[in-house]
Amino acid sequence: MSEGSPRPGPNLHVPRLDTSSSFRKEAYAALKRAITAMDIYGHPHEIRLDERRLSEGLGVSRTPIREAMTLLEREGFVRTRPRRGIFVVRKTKREIVEMITVMAALESMAARLAAERAADAEIRGLRRLMAEFRAGERLAEYSDANISFHQAIIKMSGSALLAEMTENLFIHMRAIRKITIHQDDRAARSIVDHMRIIEALERRDAELAERLAREHTLGLAAHVEQHGDFLDKPFRVIPGLDPGSHVDGRDKPGHDKNGSE
Repeated sequence: MSEGSPRPGPNLHVPRLDTSSSFRKEAYAALKRAITAMDIYGHPHEIRLDERRLSEGLGVSRTPIREAMTLLEREGFVRTRPRRGIFVVRKTKREIVEMITVMAALESMAARLAAERAADAEIRGLRRLMAEFRAGERLAEYSDANISFHQAIIKMSGSALLAEMTENLFIHMRAIRKITIHQDDRAARSIVDHMRIIEALERRDAELAERLAREHTLGLAAHVEQHGDFLDKPFRVIPGLDPGSHVDGRDKPGHDKNGSE
């Protein structure tokens, strides 16, 4: 790719659906998984969802796609803009900091419950997950492990309500953790924090585990507060690429900007 070429937009990877089940339900689940897996904040332009391409990719008509989009918009994952189309929601810096603060409260409670309820084997699994990175090696691969650690703490709490409450926050938490983990030596400090949380879990010290988990996530909030101005920057118009381009970064010939055929 030449130096002057625009950076390709992120792809929305959606598998074809099993048409023997509810199309709307399956389309909703597939799109939600795909949006959660996207790098929402790691590129300079908005992510537009192309209804026709999603229909073709999932192997269903456009009706269940529209119904799924309505549900996703109700949950705050996407937003419809008149005459422009449907876009993945990206939060402002203030919204992200508030979200992380709420997540700190939920994750700290999850850590407390995990210290009381988690099986020894689950805690050993956390230690194995982090052990691969303790020597400061493979930090480039640490992002996924970091996200897995936080997901595991929620799961180990044994609380279905906590899992439900954090589910819709996770799309943005995952994206922000992914983009910030390699900033300001955060990966190395994150591993240290995680190991301290694991040690508290191993000792079944619920109060300490709760405090450490809360301080760890609030540290992310402080980092975003200090370094997250990029979240509020206007979307950059890349030559040859509309800021509201399709999810694969290319405008399909013959397809207008509002997604009509």
